[in-house]
Amino acid sequence: MTKQEKIEKLIQMEWEDFQKVNNEGGRASCQDDPETFFIMRRSHFAPWTEELIDCVQADMDRAHEQGRNLVMEKYAWMMASTAPEQFKKLHHFLIDPTLAGEQWSAAIVKQQLACMEEYQAKYPVLASGNRLLYSSEDTPYDTSFQTYLLGELRTYSDSTLHTYWQFINELKKEGKSLALLTMEAEVKAYGYEGLDAAEKALSK
Repeated sequence: MTKQEKIEKLIQMEWEDFQKVNNEGGRASCQDDPETFFIMRRSHFAPWTEELIDCVQADMDRAHEQGRNLVMEKYAWMMASTAPEQFKKLHHFLIDPTLAGEQWSAAIVKQQLACMEEYQAKYPVLASGNRLLYSSEDTPYDTSFQTYLLGELRTYSDSTLHTYWQFINELKKEGKSLALLTMEAEVKAYGYEGLDAAEKALSK
């Protein structure tokens, strides 16, 4: 199986789990928009190594064997910041991360926030269409990048988190930013040549 085939398999499983997520206010419009979902998730996974994709797939397979829905759990973890009272009612359904998992997650979030700050500074017009950056900006209706990322990381095993940390540090050593690579993949999916071209086009 090629890397792209692995990505497509993983996203298809995520999409099927996403369809089972019950929102308090009813079904979300994004649950009826597979095109956007697949573009966003393909962009998300595009820069990843096969090793890291395999790790997340193993987590997903293990969760399914246990009757768990990691997409639902991801959104539940986000509610710790966006809707803390509702989160209290859901917390007992979730598996709390280990101390090591929390440490890996905190380190990854810190590094990725720095990458997103760099992206926002370099591409302000593009960034204006993205999520708010910090958890301190969360509301019941707006989930920040920080909160979204942490929610996702809390569904990963310790071994996946360790692999993720190694991956982003290798990128850093190579002078690369995961945020820029991800956003580059996203704008190309929408037909732009790259980030510079997208920023220029949207600035007009």
